[in-house]
Amino acid sequence: MSGSLTPGDRKLLLAAAAGALLLITLSVTLSPDGGTTTESPTTYSAASGGAKAIYLLLLAARYPVTRWEQSPRDLPDDANATLILADPQAAPTIEERSALSRFLERGGRVIATGTSGALFLPEHRVGPDPIAGMTWKRMSSLSPSFITRAAPDITLAPQAYWDADVSALPLYGDADDATKVRVIKADVGRGEVIWWASATPLTNAGVREPGNLEFVLACIGDTHRPILWDEYFHGHHRSLAASLIDSPFKWAALQLALAAAAVLLTYSRRSGPIVVPAAESRLSPLEFVRTLGSLYQRAGAASVAVDIAYQRFRYRLTRRLGIASAASADELERAVRGRADFDDPAFGDLLRACESAREDPRLGAAAALTLTRSLYDYAVKLDLARAMGKERT
Repeated sequence: MSGSLTPGDRKLLLAAAAGALLLITLSVTLSPDGGTTTESPTTYSAASGGAKAIYLLLLAARYPVTRWEQSPRDLPDDANATLILADPQAAPTIEERSALSRFLERGGRVIATGTSGALFLPEHRVGPDPIAGMTWKRMSSLSPSFITRAAPDITLAPQAYWDADVSALPLYGDADDATKVRVIKADVGRGEVIWWASATPLTNAGVREPGNLEFVLACIGDTHRPILWDEYFHGHHRSLAASLIDSPFKWAALQLALAAAAVLLTYSRRSGPIVVPAAESRLSPLEFVRTLGSLYQRAGAASVAVDIAYQRFRYRLTRRLGIASAASADELERAVRGRADFDDPAFGDLLRACESAREDPRLGAAAALTLTRSLYDYAVKLDLARAMGKERT
């Protein structure tokens, strides 16, 4: 076998190469510049909306902070820790919410931000406020606490609000609308929940605003309490398979798969077995029916088709009723009415119409089809179709 490529093989390889080049271009153009410049509040991001600055600051200040890249189901049992959920990008499952509830009941602390962060809390009364959240605003303290004492005013994007709730302590809110609370604190079991309207105070750009750093440190509290900064719901999973799925590796794998498919296709076209197409049998029953119908159509013998169907119907009907096969249409009608207990005025009209049509050389195809269909319908009603089916078998 010659090793040279055929013109068809060259076209397939060129098409596969063009597809791979297109995927590479799209992945470079549409994908973010890297994990360090994404605008989500993740500790891996150095962008203005990231949280790498506050994370490094906590490390430099010797806070026991670590990135938590596991499911909430794996939270420590002692619960003497603070979990930060900064605008998580995925919703929790029922099992994960139950694990967080147990974490709080045992004495854990959860700092959740935004509408998505409220979904992780045992109870939440959060409403979105996208128009107000388009710009940063100064928020004033509403209640005395160690947090508001450290930061009387903060700056954040009020993307959501917490409805008035007697079980939650309102910490910050709009000065002109006291019904919209932007930061709350609530006790859950032996633990506590702190919810912010957005993650602005801990972002790289927001932490520089007056009062925001003091506010973040006051929410974190004890410098000896472990801080678990959630990255699991930002797509950073500890398992190898999940990390590969969330990484650019999937695009490289897709390109390799396309190249492999192109190679296999070209090889199979050269080396695959030759399959002879199956020839349609000339003895097919459907072909016989088509041939016979075409013959009747060209000969204009619609009356012959009606005559065949009518004779067959009469034969079965007379055998069923036990009368002479030469009985007239009127005799058949009376016999059916008397012996088969079947009274249908249209039945006699059909018999007489078939008697006339079988001798009519000018009978049209549409009229013949109507008569044969009517005969079949009456054969079903008189239980003659089953006998005809047994005869064919």
